[in-house]
Amino acid sequence: MEKNPDRNPEEPLHETSEKKTAGKPVLYIVIPCYNEQEVLPLTAPLFRQEIESLTAAGKIDPDSRILFVNDGSRDGTWGIIQDLSRKDPCFQGLCLSRNRGHQNALLCGLMEARNRCDITISIDCDGQDDIRAMDSMVDEYLAGAEIVYGVRSSRETDTFFKRFTAQSFYKLLNWMGADTVYNHADYRLVSARVLKEFANFREVNIFLRGMFPLVGFKSTSVYYERNERLAGKSHYPLKKMLALAFDGITSLSVKPIRIITGVGVFISVISFLLILYALIAWISGRAVAGWASTLIAVALLGGIQLISLGVIGEYIGKIFLETKQRPRYIVSERTEGMSPEDDAH
Repeated sequence: MEKNPDRNPEEPLHETSEKKTAGKPVLYIVIPCYNEQEVLPLTAPLFRQEIESLTAAGKIDPDSRILFVNDGSRDGTWGIIQDLSRKDPCFQGLCLSRNRGHQNALLCGLMEARNRCDITISIDCDGQDDIRAMDSMVDEYLAGAEIVYGVRSSRETDTFFKRFTAQSFYKLLNWMGADTVYNHADYRLVSARVLKEFANFREVNIFLRGMFPLVGFKSTSVYYERNERLAGKSHYPLKKMLALAFDGITSLSVKPIRIITGVGVFISVISFLLILYALIAWISGRAVAGWASTLIAVALLGGIQLISLGVIGEYIGKIFLETKQRPRYIVSERTEGMSPEDDAH
């Protein structure tokens, strides 16, 4: 790939399909990290081997890099990233000023990389996603795809509970109107062209796996088998999975509010019929005093009202956060070789 010294650093390296025939794309593997000191020394060499393999195969440019984003880890993760960077220029690192969550850390890496490369591949650092699937992702990109989703081919290695909750998670998101790829998390290839357009999405509440389909462009999927975590503990228990699902739904869809409206209309119709029944019973002298029916009606309506207020309040809270326009992340440190571009978003 030819280097142009007069190129504006704020512009992507390439903006046309010529990059797929005129030269080899520069790849940045973007890896968010949070308290990963146990697994990072094991997986970092695997990512390096994949870069070497793709370079040897003539699929990517030798200037390709591995970019770690430290999401305010409380252990020795940032120190490991610094050591890797000092020993090998292929490794680069960003450190956020505090923990901002997986989605914001990943966004930081993608936005930092978009002006340095032609394509990015985002992946977690725990070794569960098949690193070798990157070969197929790059092939699909060279064939014309701008976004390539890494999709699990099966969940046979998961426990029944994990499989049930994960599948329910994707079904709930799609039913609620969030356009997501089934069994796809955040393992994906995205071109610099897509990232340039994605940078125009300025919302604070982000759900990346539901936002990238909104950008458009040609996309496809690559299927792979997921492995067991090489070391350490998962940072996505059921509680966080549910929180992520709720964030995705309320960030991408207003269907919950429409459901509340529908329930309200239904209850109003039933209540009107009950009023008619009560009036007819009173007029005919068949009215019987009772507390059970009254208690049930009050409890039912009270519960529905509280749930409805909670959902509406969640949307109002998100509007409140959006209007503040606070930065989604702040970069506090960079390893050698990383020059500042976009410190806060």
